[in-house]
Amino acid sequence: MAAASLVSDYFSNGYAEARRKFREVVRAVGGQPVAHHQSGTGPDDAIAEGAGLARSDAAEPLSTDMVWFGPADARRLLLAQSGTHGVEGFCGSGIQIGWLATGRHRKLPADTAMLLIHAINPHGFAWQRRVNEDNIDLNRNFIAHDGGYPVNQGYEQLRDSICPREWTPEARASADETLRAYGREHGPMALQSAITSGQYSHAEGVFYGGNRASWSQRTLSSILLRFGAKVREVGFIDLHTGLGPAGYGEIISNHESGPALARVREWFGDEVTSTEDGTSSAALIQGDVTHGVAGALPQANITAVTLEYGTVSLEDTLKAVRADNWLHIHGRMNSDQARDIKKEIRGAFYLETDAWKRQVFERSVDVLERTLAGLARRPVG
Repeated sequence: MAAASLVSDYFSNGYAEARRKFREVVRAVGGQPVAHHQSGTGPDDAIAEGAGLARSDAAEPLSTDMVWFGPADARRLLLAQSGTHGVEGFCGSGIQIGWLATGRHRKLPADTAMLLIHAINPHGFAWQRRVNEDNIDLNRNFIAHDGGYPVNQGYEQLRDSICPREWTPEARASADETLRAYGREHGPMALQSAITSGQYSHAEGVFYGGNRASWSQRTLSSILLRFGAKVREVGFIDLHTGLGPAGYGEIISNHESGPALARVREWFGDEVTSTEDGTSSAALIQGDVTHGVAGALPQANITAVTLEYGTVSLEDTLKAVRADNWLHIHGRMNSDQARDIKKEIRGAFYLETDAWKRQVFERSVDVLERTLAGLARRPVG
């Protein structure tokens, strides 16, 4: 295992630095990065300076990058993705860069390839937001958009308190008391679900799943359709932060039941948590990325987990998300308040200490190796 100082070097101060590091390490280890360019850019100079964002991200062109290692016709695939929730890309990018820098791509079992997708939500990464350029939560966007959407009754009841129009101490205190009262009456997980499980009615709200396939969804599908036609077994690791104890990497099953859940439990044992049985720190959601992976690779068995790293308390994480939403919908980016909010949301999803980064990376290697071992045991016809 690399020393702490070297592990910290895998991580970056902003999107542009992370992208440069990823592409550099890919080339250094003999790979060829492939860019999928988005039309937008990072914040302009004035916004970057005013909101305290990374100056290197100012007007930076946005791209999702990917690399494939292993046989082009491999029937087993290790797929790992960073930046589903943009600001969480600080952690996921560092993990992917570290895997390559320490040669993990050279330790693939027979008939197995590795596909790393870096910053699938580049706008959110560059702007330090969980959501994309359309305020869409990508992990709620992989849902059928040709019919009716599920209704989150809890969100409908609480939406004016979840997303108040004012972000003053007095307005926050009143809104927070309404949320706490709901939690006291219905339970903490009911409150978390009301806020986070997703909603499709309020485009300016939090955890909005969108009313169409996002650019990121279309990009992920095109990557998998291009490279995954021969794949029969997929181990998918979606890299996230913001829930659970600080530094701990929770292995959350992305399957509620059936053979896929059984495979996850076979690979990871008692460490697996599930939203279905209430053991996970996450609420049950709809339209997550795993649905997109399965839809693009219908010929394959998908065994998918979310590797979720804790940072701060759930209350502080949700407060940061709500504040960032208010800032972009109602606030002013060139302000001291914007700077405070951007610092808050960055800190809610990324702890910038050597100890946290080392803990995060070591756990990621453990999960990576167990995923590869699970894939190696899967028969392919």
